[in-house]
Amino acid sequence: MKKSVWLPALIAPVVVAGVVAAPVIAQAASTPIAGDHPTAAAVIASIAKSSDERYSGKLSQTSDLGLPELPTGAGGSSLEGNASDALSLLTASHTARVYVDGASKQRVQVTEQLAEQDLIRNGSTVWTWDSKQRAATKTTLPSRSAQTPGSGTATPTDVAEQAIDAITPTTTVSKPVATSVAGHDAWLLTLTPKSSDTLVGRVQLAVDQQTGLPLRASVTAAGKDDPAFQVGFTSLDYGAPAARLFDFTPPTGADVSTKDLSDATPGSGARHHGAGSAERPTVSGSGWDTVVALPAGSADQAGLDSDASGLLDQLTTAVAGGRAVQTSLVSVYLTDDGRVLAGAVPVSALVAAAK
Repeated sequence: MKKSVWLPALIAPVVVAGVVAAPVIAQAASTPIAGDHPTAAAVIASIAKSSDERYSGKLSQTSDLGLPELPTGAGGSSLEGNASDALSLLTASHTARVYVDGASKQRVQVTEQLAEQDLIRNGSTVWTWDSKQRAATKTTLPSRSAQTPGSGTATPTDVAEQAIDAITPTTTVSKPVATSVAGHDAWLLTLTPKSSDTLVGRVQLAVDQQTGLPLRASVTAAGKDDPAFQVGFTSLDYGAPAARLFDFTPPTGADVSTKDLSDATPGSGARHHGAGSAERPTVSGSGWDTVVALPAGSADQAGLDSDASGLLDQLTTAVAGGRAVQTSLVSVYLTDDGRVLAGAVPVSALVAAAK
């Protein structure tokens, strides 16, 4: 394990705080599929019904996480450049085009400052393309037939109600209220943590009344009015995108690599990497106050070179027993003995959990 590998552990939990997975959608119905006066469980269940259909749209992401800005000078190390790029994804506004033609054809296209990044799936083949690096990766996915379908008889509504029941002890779930996103009628759900110790104030999800597609999601920090992280459609059209959008040929001179996962089976990665329990993350607390701890050696600060050490100093502040960064939604604590603790709680809670 490279000594600089700890850096994603600093960045990733922030991404997780705002991560929202948008599934593919169902055909538009003449009446709301969750009903005219749905429960929260019915709205969540409608998301599960939204599959195997077609749409195209434009997404907008905005972030205000309170992360420090890195200087953009020439001659910096590749580590600093990669970290700066990662932080840019979390501190600046971004837009993306999204195209979906059923469950096996998707494309996400991000264009920023004359550079383009694409992820294109067409059946079992997935291409990623970075025009700035002129690098393309072709990945062959496992066959769908290798997946074992579930044999349970629970309906989406059953699953949704179980999910609501599971979070109710720690979260207040609002009744759905009508709203509009990108010109489409939607139901808005608000999840409010009951704990006063979490950094999260509320999470809101807007779901298309006709299709069940999540149209917008936002996370607002405690005590704030505006979202710290929001992603949502600014335009959305139902219907099949042009077939050519799912074809990709690397440009001449591109650096092309391949990954063949066709023989992979579900859980194989976990079996290969699941060594002793000492190497696994540990979890303390519950609900919104949960703290995840990676074992000693995950953040080897002593072995960092001067560039990486300087970057660490810019991103973090010294606290008892290590260094830490607190964003609007997530805190990360790097202990002197190489552990990494993260959670949607203040740094003081992480320091206490590390003792």
